[in-house]
Amino acid sequence: MNAPALYIALPVLGEFASLAHLFTDLENQSYKIFYVFVCINQYESWWDKPDKKHYCEDNEKSLAYLRSIRKNNLFIIDRSSRGKGWPDKKGGVGWARKILMDRIAAASDEGIIISMDADTHYPENYLQEIVTYFKNNPDKTGLSVPYYHRLDNKGTDRQILRYEIYMRYYALNMLRIENPYNFTALGSAIALPLWAYRKIGGMTPVKSGEDFYLLQKLVKNGRIGQWADTTAFPSARLSDRVLFGTGPALIKGMQGNWSSYPLYPAHFFDLVKQTYDLFPKLYEKEIETPMTPFLKKQLRTEDLWEPLRKNYTDRTNFMKACISKVDGLRILQFLRSMYTSSGSAENEQILKEYLLNNFNQQLDNKMRSILDHLDFNQSPVQELDLIREFVYDQEMKLRKKMEIS
Repeated sequence: MNAPALYIALPVLGEFASLAHLFTDLENQSYKIFYVFVCINQYESWWDKPDKKHYCEDNEKSLAYLRSIRKNNLFIIDRSSRGKGWPDKKGGVGWARKILMDRIAAASDEGIIISMDADTHYPENYLQEIVTYFKNNPDKTGLSVPYYHRLDNKGTDRQILRYEIYMRYYALNMLRIENPYNFTALGSAIALPLWAYRKIGGMTPVKSGEDFYLLQKLVKNGRIGQWADTTAFPSARLSDRVLFGTGPALIKGMQGNWSSYPLYPAHFFDLVKQTYDLFPKLYEKEIETPMTPFLKKQLRTEDLWEPLRKNYTDRTNFMKACISKVDGLRILQFLRSMYTSSGSAENEQILKEYLLNNFNQQLDNKMRSILDHLDFNQSPVQELDLIREFVYDQEMKLRKKMEIS
């Protein structure tokens, strides 16, 4: 791969305050061969909703700003101006990313799609490191780039740290059990070759969670990477623009509601691994797995594996079919089901036990003391940040290790 073109896919909704900073980041990139595709979007009905119209007005400013840039590498898709917004039943960031990536795929046969968000900081080496990654890993279908939320001292630091600890705890466990769906889905930190986008048949345009489904499709069609020597720095802000994700999580967190983001006991993840380890034997005969009762109920069938045996006559392809069936969504649903029915311990205790069991030698006395008295609602933000730093470091080590293996 010699000096590939990069195609940045950027959805914009209520981002006027962030756009100038983002374009400064892009101007400062050491790698210069890139094109920026922007979709300014919101629902058409928001023009007539007093609580949403401010997004439309903000988008008007964004559109004017982008048109003033007048650069040959900038392409604007207007799904915001009156008469051009989304219909209520078909829209949102998922459709914005899909339209952007479809437009990019129509414009070029080769290159790399870079999924970005306007409120995220990208260091000068960001694009270059992605190019280097795919040059060294031409068979990978995608890359989940490392991330690190910025603190802003504006009242949401505690909430973003709690949310990030949740995400990193989940990722650490999925990496620990070596599950193929061990990615963290952030639309601001994804890259994929154009050939891979075509291979998966494009994006699934859901209203929220489109980044998760995109990475899941990439996993089912190959292998994605988890490590590049750069980092995306998303902002931590309250937002009701999407149904779930960072913004809605922070809003719930401000209300003290973290029920949607529990720390699942580590042994629940072990049950997932035990199920995956049985896939080779399931090719030969019916075996009860730890996930079997849940899967039968969730998929509404008593015959989970026989259809796969009939369709795949060799063990390797049968196992791939099992992995595709018991995917990242099913795993998350299984963990939630187990958590709901088990009456699990407090999140703080779950985190403490996990860290002591898996990183005991790396914990210093200060971290042990923090864990002994941890209370996500009351502990000082500085202590939560130290926990975030610790789990970030451990996650990065596992991401690197996974790339080597």
